[in-house]
Amino acid sequence: MLQEDIFKKLTAHCKEYGFIFQSSEIYDGLSAVYDYGQYGVELKNNIKKYWWDAMVLLNDDIVGLDSAIFMHPDVWKASGHVDAFNDPLIDNRDSKKRYRADVLIEEFLEKLSEKINKEVAKAARRFGEEFDEAMFRKTNARILDLNQRLESVRMRFVEASEKGDLDGIRQLIIDCEIADPVSGSRNWTEVRQFNLMFDTRVGSVSEDANTIYLRPETAQGIFVNFMNVQKSGRMKLPFGIAQIGKAFRNEIVARQFIFRMREFEQMEMQFFIRPGEEKQWYEYWKDKRMKWHKALGFSESKYRFHDHVKLAHYADAATDIEFDFPFGFKEVEGIHSRTDYDLSQHQKFCGKKLQYFDNELNKSYVPYVVETSIGLDRMFLTVLAASWKEEKITKANGQEDERVVLQLPPLLAPVKLAVFPLVKKDGLPEISQKIRDDLRFDFACQYEEKDSIGRRYRRQDAIGTPFCITIDHQTREDETVTIRYRDTMEQERVPVGKLREIISEKVSIKKVLEKLY
Repeated sequence: MLQEDIFKKLTAHCKEYGFIFQSSEIYDGLSAVYDYGQYGVELKNNIKKYWWDAMVLLNDDIVGLDSAIFMHPDVWKASGHVDAFNDPLIDNRDSKKRYRADVLIEEFLEKLSEKINKEVAKAARRFGEEFDEAMFRKTNARILDLNQRLESVRMRFVEASEKGDLDGIRQLIIDCEIADPVSGSRNWTEVRQFNLMFDTRVGSVSEDANTIYLRPETAQGIFVNFMNVQKSGRMKLPFGIAQIGKAFRNEIVARQFIFRMREFEQMEMQFFIRPGEEKQWYEYWKDKRMKWHKALGFSESKYRFHDHVKLAHYADAATDIEFDFPFGFKEVEGIHSRTDYDLSQHQKFCGKKLQYFDNELNKSYVPYVVETSIGLDRMFLTVLAASWKEEKITKANGQEDERVVLQLPPLLAPVKLAVFPLVKKDGLPEISQKIRDDLRFDFACQYEEKDSIGRRYRRQDAIGTPFCITIDHQTREDETVTIRYRDTMEQERVPVGKLREIISEKVSIKKVLEKLY
């Protein structure tokens, strides 16, 4: 099945089973804005808890914060967002479609890289065990030509971006013969800058109101509270401040479902360090964050680091953790070495010292920062994309069947177990409800008695429930039930009294966190 078809099915699945709905759908919706349904909000909250516990619970030197969405407008002048938070916009005159010019070039560079990797893969198949990949990359004429072209485009792109040369960016698109993905046309407009911040007004009377901004990132709320947290918590460097919160960006092109939205949620941590130690902490957090992703048990080949070609104005190093979505490798999380830019800027604009006195060095200085920033909505999509499966199965009567299953990590599953009476009579519903009521204090449970047992299993598979408990007539005799495992569909007879122990061991967040500690 084509990856594009898989993504369409996944998107439809999210609506059909109550994970994600188009916002204001009864009014024909609002572009690039989505609501999380009854199972989506539970999955989202479980992802938040996994991140928060891994970041705050397991680290003595990291504390939490919840800063306001509205901030003084000078915050965004100091951070550079008022003047520099722009994307280069380009339109195709034939298709009338709008694109980010930098993304078109980055996708072109990615295609060149893919061509190189395909050439290497073909050679590896041709030469077998005798293949020397390093030597092939150094000597093969086709590879050398592609590499030279890639580096030439990359250098022109970096130079034009750093200078803010919009004409240069457009010329690069033309020289690379980059076509509109929709129409194939190369009839491009000029490139122009587009500020991504939403503004609004605060005040009781419109003429007296002040213009403020919906925050485009959550990091600045951490920076302006640096001294408050450091002094009130008596924090010693190095230490971090973590936050989960909403951010808003007026994206030029909002697409690919919840991957790029205008209202989204971030999970960020700013780690404050001594100047000069940024490289070692940058590498430390790269390793730490990749382990967090891989601890969920998805295929390691789905993840990779992608170093930035163009660095943000505040950074001296930056990389993305990318995941292989049905639409290709895309960023889920960024790790950035932000130097002392943010605190220095706020110190300059507010006129107050934002410095740390280091007792060991006996001097004050503005700390450097290493940031980890993950999009919660993108992480949600990562989990769904990695978990969604269509499987052919053989039923007990030998007939072929299919099922759609979300093989969610049990600690993230919105419902941990479903409890079914085999039939709606003979006291089985009452026994089932008693078991459910006993377990619901420990786990997110569902009780269901409608339809055949097979259909009930299929519904729970589709929402990712890892365990189903079936109560039958034998339960009345020996107090045992059948537990059915989602991924293998195997069934096991177990005592009612052992259910809590069995399920606790399988869905525990502790076991996953222990891999990270």
